[in-house]
Amino acid sequence: MLYSSLDNKKIKDLKKLNQKKYRDQTGLFLIEGKHLIEEALKTGFLKEVLLLQNEKLEVNVPINYMTPNVEKYLSSLEAPTNMIGICAKKETTKYGNKILILDEIQDPGNLGTIIRSAVAFNIDTIILSEKCADVYSPKVLRASQGMIFNIDIIITKLEEIIPKLKESNIPILGTKVTNGNEIKSLEKMQKFAIIMGNEGNGVKNHLFDLCDEYIYIKMNNSCESLNVAVATSIILYELDR
Repeated sequence: MLYSSLDNKKIKDLKKLNQKKYRDQTGLFLIEGKHLIEEALKTGFLKEVLLLQNEKLEVNVPINYMTPNVEKYLSSLEAPTNMIGICAKKETTKYGNKILILDEIQDPGNLGTIIRSAVAFNIDTIILSEKCADVYSPKVLRASQGMIFNIDIIITKLEEIIPKLKESNIPILGTKVTNGNEIKSLEKMQKFAIIMGNEGNGVKNHLFDLCDEYIYIKMNNSCESLNVAVATSIILYELDR
């Protein structure tokens, strides 16, 4: 089918997916570009593809077509990619043994980069507080380079899930320069949950109190702090060594 009108009900409904509340209501979200579509296809979350007229793509999901005005209407990019995927959200309540906990990460670019690093360094599960940036927003999806489809993500109240992790004998690690251990001094851990905090305020104090151990990254004294995505990537690399 060729969609050419912006008044078409389906096109209007898809446009709404650029807003978080409609993504939450429907359990669907949009992706753009061949790479993201291929990642979604490999992991089974791709449900449908809209292609610009005369564009070709080999996928085992329904394909429909759109005119340039429809693509421009749906796209969140300045330079659209000629293809838009419709995906189902990846929802789970199960967690593994290597867990990354994110406390109110606000910047979509940071969150996407952290997701990408978590996959690179063999994290099983990411647990996000309810006030983190939306993992299904276009900016997060692009920054993750499709790695969001390759890891389990749970969105919940951290105050409730961290005690459950402790009951499962998963050590809770926090980042803290004072009274902490330099990350390189840690022995290889088969189970852990590391908490990373908000860009401006860090980890909340009451979550710090739930930690079993504190770690820090040794660095030049002239540098006061690192971007949270950079710091998370370094820590996850060291924990995976």
